[in-house]
Amino acid sequence: MNSDTHDLIVIGAGPAGISAALTAASCGLKTVLLDEQSRPGGQIYRNITAVPPTIAALLGPDYRHGESLAARLSNSSVELRFGTLVWDVARDLTVTAQQNGRSFQVHAPQLIAATGAMERASPLPGWTLPGVLNAGAAQLAMKSAGSVPAGRVVLAGGGPLLLLVACQLLDAGVTLAGIVETSPAANRWRALRYLPAALGAPAYLAKGLGMLWRLRRAGVPMFSAASALRVEGSDRAQALTFTARGAAHRLDAEVVLLHHGVVPNTQLSRLLRVDHDWDSVQLTWRPRVDGWGETSLAGFRITGDGVSIAGALAAEPAGALAALGAAQALGRLTAPEAERRAAPLRGTLQQQGHIRPFLDTLYRPPEWITDPSDETVVCRCEEVTAGRIREMARLGCQGPNQTKFFSRCGMGPCQGRMCGLTVTQILSSALGKEPEDVGAYRIRAPLKPVPLASIAALSNPIAVDIAETPEPT
Repeated sequence: MNSDTHDLIVIGAGPAGISAALTAASCGLKTVLLDEQSRPGGQIYRNITAVPPTIAALLGPDYRHGESLAARLSNSSVELRFGTLVWDVARDLTVTAQQNGRSFQVHAPQLIAATGAMERASPLPGWTLPGVLNAGAAQLAMKSAGSVPAGRVVLAGGGPLLLLVACQLLDAGVTLAGIVETSPAANRWRALRYLPAALGAPAYLAKGLGMLWRLRRAGVPMFSAASALRVEGSDRAQALTFTARGAAHRLDAEVVLLHHGVVPNTQLSRLLRVDHDWDSVQLTWRPRVDGWGETSLAGFRITGDGVSIAGALAAEPAGALAALGAAQALGRLTAPEAERRAAPLRGTLQQQGHIRPFLDTLYRPPEWITDPSDETVVCRCEEVTAGRIREMARLGCQGPNQTKFFSRCGMGPCQGRMCGLTVTQILSSALGKEPEDVGAYRIRAPLKPVPLASIAALSNPIAVDIAETPEPT
């Protein structure tokens, strides 16, 4: 595809994507914003324009901050394409997407991916049973449908989101049978060196302490440095067993919510074969970008939590910086103009980053999550266990792609979204190699399953109707 349909394509309508699109429009760029959801907000502000006031109150002021972003977007000149699934991006930055069952293509010399983060998989015995969910999934159910889990709920894992979801469920009247914190005790000592810098973000610390106080005041049983977690049940989850402080515990529950942090969603950056680095603290891959979000592929930029986990308030200035970089590359801003506009954004990013080393170190996941026991299912799509992956290493497989070929691990519809990090880490340990040397799955289009009828509709890409689709009511 040769003809440009736009100056800039933005994929993802979370805080980073909205900020990028608004900034680009302010620079005079013809911008289109594509998002799979029916409304703006991304995961963090999901359904922000339609959520009932009672649910918005439960989710708190941080969630309601998204209202102003969504309002600015609706009043902008940005072309909005909600309900749009991006399933391929070529290296010439042609984007192929599906809307209303039909595929179409758009092209621009600049592309910003603001595809955000996803929850890290929490592979442990029993995690595939019905009734076991990610904590973030429970929060999304509140945002999208106003629904909460029924029966006794146990939350297990580590990270600020675990405490936030616990407080939100508590306020919604859910019975919390316990919170099982799995971060190793040694993490606390390692995190102390970053505490002075974290004091530069007192609001974050106060919020965390407030959530802990809220849960303790409500009498929710809390356990720390837990290990040997196992979800028990036959047809569905019935209890969580674990060890804490040298004692064995069992908490009966109908629902178990797991969370071990969030990681950048790198499916799109892997598809485009750009350079990545392994983050040994966050234990994840990070696409390599410059100060304007540009990757090793000219014109392709990544921003927000899709680069490194920093939170929604950091995603906004990061998105704006990527848009300024695009405007400068297209000659719409001079270098001095771009730097002048970038200066306050970089200051905000630095301020938001004060807390990250402390949180990343404090909530670094335990080794038994990243290198689980042999019996534990790692690839849910193909039901491949950690032991099977280690067997592949013993047979000579040197990376995830060879392992996929011989075991089908990562060959399901999610293309390794869930198991990819764990497979890299298991192989790293089994082979005695660094994760950078083990590598990651090679991703191919389509990024998500697409009906053949949708692809067949792509008979004349350049003539595809790209008119704005109004937001559903």
